[in-house]
Amino acid sequence: MNITKENIDELNAVVKVNVGPADYTEKVEHALKNYQKKASMPGFRPGKVPPSLVRKMYGKSVLAEEINRILSDSLYKYIQENKLDVLGNPLPKDENNNVDFDNQIEFEFQFDMALAPQFTLDLGAGIKLNEYVVRIEDKLIDGYVSDMTRRYGKIAPIDAAGDGDLIYGDFVELDEKGEIVPGGIFKASTMFLDNPVKEDQKILIGAKAEDKFDLTTKQIADNAKELATKLGIEEHAAETLTCKFRFTVKTINRLIPAELNAELFEKIYGPGAVNTPEEFRGKIAEELTSMFTRDAEQRLRNDISGELLNKTNLSLPDAFLKRWLIYANEKPVTQDQVDAEYPMYARQLRWQLIENKLIRDNQISVTPEEAEEHVKVILRGNFAKYGRNPDEVSDEELTGTAKRVLEKEEEAKKIFEELYAQKLMMLYRTKINITPKEVSYDEFLKGGE
Repeated sequence: MNITKENIDELNAVVKVNVGPADYTEKVEHALKNYQKKASMPGFRPGKVPPSLVRKMYGKSVLAEEINRILSDSLYKYIQENKLDVLGNPLPKDENNNVDFDNQIEFEFQFDMALAPQFTLDLGAGIKLNEYVVRIEDKLIDGYVSDMTRRYGKIAPIDAAGDGDLIYGDFVELDEKGEIVPGGIFKASTMFLDNPVKEDQKILIGAKAEDKFDLTTKQIADNAKELATKLGIEEHAAETLTCKFRFTVKTINRLIPAELNAELFEKIYGPGAVNTPEEFRGKIAEELTSMFTRDAEQRLRNDISGELLNKTNLSLPDAFLKRWLIYANEKPVTQDQVDAEYPMYARQLRWQLIENKLIRDNQISVTPEEAEEHVKVILRGNFAKYGRNPDEVSDEELTGTAKRVLEKEEEAKKIFEELYAQKLMMLYRTKINITPKEVSYDEFLKGGE
């Protein structure tokens, strides 16, 4: 067997594989003998079909099968031995379809191969980024306190509607004269008044049971999807609906926020964890700080990836990769689908190449022991979250559970990816000029500007 590689450019190559009788004859003969042992044909006992008939029946397909296996194994071995950094898998060229298994004994197969771009990367070269620190202001805590008290509040019936109330009633379609349309749209549904109530719905302030209001579709809902849900019709019908509806109030409910007391604190944090409104606000501040710290680090990761992608500006063998995506996809995909999704795929691939290079160049690794300890930390947190004291869990139980988690391929992959991401972040912090910048929550949402 002879394998040669011809570089077309820095990212594309053609590999030629020459296969002769010395490469496949023994394998084909062995396979045919196995077929003979199992072959069944009228006039012959099972396993006693003459080799010539077995060869006539199966020879061509066995030859093709064995050569395909040889090609797959030899290409993989060639890539490994020559330490080629390839993208995807080699793709057979159309010329391979002209092979004549009936008459040829020497074969040449050609494959397109994509080569990963070669590049250098200096993390410390002029990259300056901000790491945002969100100020935990009183108004932010106030908002979360309000959300918590409403979440744990109670629904109570009231006589007259006001801001934030939920009105239940009947909608019935009206004609241009304001008369009820016989057989028209009729639906029992709800109207939720915002707090503060929107201008279009102020007419409902003070509404009482059995009051009637003629409402436009705009007063009922802001968009066709919501309108369709409220009226029980198709969305496409709601898009062109212009008539009015008579809304007859049946009941009105108000959410009464929970009081800031021990009962609320225990429901949220468990017995004894929080005892006063001041401690409650302090606990919320801690949780907000933790949440924003995670969000800020994710923002920093995104900023770093954007900087490094722009800095390296890697070229890819786009034409090959689009072919490979169609060839390798488990489900049939069209060229249009690949073209539409390729920019996102290419960005992810470029980032994967950058991360892999950083891991290799900086000799970053994650050991099975580190993965196991990481899972144990997660398990302890889960035990605490669901009311079990993690200190009461034996190391034997933790270790056994962690090992079972890591035996699942998908779970293990996630754990190792997370640990590699953590170690890469540690590398970024030592190499890149990262400056803390305090911002308000609103500024953080706008991108820290």
